[in-house]
Amino acid sequence: MTYDKRFWQAIMALTLVLGGVWIWAFRVPDSSAGDHSVAPQKGFLAPDFVLSTLDGGRMRLSDLRGRPVLVNFWASWCGPCRAEMPHIQAAHEAHTGEGLIVVGVNQMESQATVAQFVNEFGLTFPVPLDRDGDVSDDYRARALPTSFFVDADGVIRDVVIGPMTSGLIESKLEAILPGGE
Repeated sequence: MTYDKRFWQAIMALTLVLGGVWIWAFRVPDSSAGDHSVAPQKGFLAPDFVLSTLDGGRMRLSDLRGRPVLVNFWASWCGPCRAEMPHIQAAHEAHTGEGLIVVGVNQMESQATVAQFVNEFGLTFPVPLDRDGDVSDDYRARALPTSFFVDADGVIRDVVIGPMTSGLIESKLEAILPGGE
């Protein structure tokens, strides 16, 4: 009987240690006192990335500083992504003159699949390819679509998980476009 008790005590102790390590490893930095540490959530600097684009170029998020950015993580097989894409394209067209940059990060699909999707929806904004999923991991984009509204200083002002309508996009853009909040 003592063997069973010691075994379960060891399992409980190991669980507590592993839980503590998990919490420490995935903690979010403190953003008090205006410190905008990097984290994929509201009030923090957007994690920087460099990705190849569908047209063969390279895109670095930090090169877009000074302009508001909508970063959208999507995949062609994702029904909600397909539903929201016309609304994102419309926002891109409506607000390019105000400096808005839409960045549609594709999550781990072939270049041919992405090109077909871009042609199908007539997308005219940059489409970087997250071929290995590292950027999606950095942004903790576990559900698709996931969108980050980043202001001109590179700070995430809002995050939306799930599909967006035109009205929702417009309401979130108010916080990052010039003359907004």
